[in-house]
Amino acid sequence: MQGATLVLPAPAKLNLMLHILGRRPDGYHELQTLFQFLDHGDELGFALRPDGEIHLRTEVPGVPHDSNLIVRAARKLQAESGCQLGADIWLDKRLPMGGGIGGGSSDAATTLLGLDQLWDLGWSEDRLAALGLGLGADVPVFVRGRAAFAEGIGELLTPVELPEPWFLVAVPQVFVSTAEVFSDPELTRNTQPIKVRSLLEGGGRNDCQPVVEKRYPDVRNALILLNNFTSARLTGTGACVFGSFPNKGDADKVRRQLPATLPSFVAQGRNISMLHRKLNELAKK
Repeated sequence: MQGATLVLPAPAKLNLMLHILGRRPDGYHELQTLFQFLDHGDELGFALRPDGEIHLRTEVPGVPHDSNLIVRAARKLQAESGCQLGADIWLDKRLPMGGGIGGGSSDAATTLLGLDQLWDLGWSEDRLAALGLGLGADVPVFVRGRAAFAEGIGELLTPVELPEPWFLVAVPQVFVSTAEVFSDPELTRNTQPIKVRSLLEGGGRNDCQPVVEKRYPDVRNALILLNNFTSARLTGTGACVFGSFPNKGDADKVRRQLPATLPSFVAQGRNISMLHRKLNELAKK
């Protein structure tokens, strides 16, 4: 991050449940999901460039520079705002790709909020969230930074107050293709809508989980393993699986019992993302 003048987190998220209600004429799926953030994630650094160039200074294996969501987010904000300034961007990548915990979407949201600040654009959260939706359905929830019940394709957000337990997240070493999961003929697509109130009382499941378990034995095995200690569930379309615990000590204890071949981490669930807590701190200075 040497040279960065602004350093911001890009937190992970969990889908505590994910119901698929149907498929729309445009091919997207109508869904209901419950997002909560984790105090764990990537970190991005930003520095101003006067020449209008956007450079991601960190190479991401398997992702060409110009198709990285970070670069796409930066260029989109630059084009929409008419800003003549550019940026050097650094990435400390900690979240797995294809893990269902929002790595790419979170990086894009942090880029939008970070550059809004760096370039002194003064865009509203609504405007940034609308821009983010064009980059991915999960980007707006990270732009807004509040735990939320999401509907539509994930863009209609209702903020919610949830308990903030500790989560153990296991990271099977497979890349799950979201497109493959959503095109699987066996995917449940007719779950009845539920109200946010009944959801907060503990309802819900992940409709993608049976398909992912069938296609990816490593994910199924991780769920079986974690289910020995707590009720385990898939987040998003996977591959990460999680279980909740009342405190960090209990989560750490179970983590120590997982095999070394299954990477994992422990983090607290948060209703306000660590990105927004950091931005609020900076605003007070």
